[in-house]
Amino acid sequence: MNKHLDVFIDAIHQKKLVIVKFDSKEKGIITRKCVPFDFGPGKKDKIKVDKFHFWNIDSKHNLPVLPEQIIDLEILNEEFNPADYIINSSFAVKE
Repeated sequence: MNKHLDVFIDAIHQKKLVIVKFDSKEKGIITRKCVPFDFGPGKKDKIKVDKFHFWNIDSKHNLPVLPEQIIDLEILNEEFNPADYIINSSFAVKE
């Protein structure tokens, strides 16, 4: 997990999009292009466990992924602007 967390943090600091490949358990292995935005328990989670939190560019939804689900995490050469995604202290695409 440390390798993925280091890549995740680097992507946030560099404001770069990532490609995350993970085992969804329901649908098998999935690859998504995302904005990395947080690591830790979800605010609404009853059981507090650390997760990687992404914004899925294609579906425009939050994508929480448990560390053990991540197969690969790669930083892309595409930048993102946090102001395009953060609204009133929550993470969502501005309309």
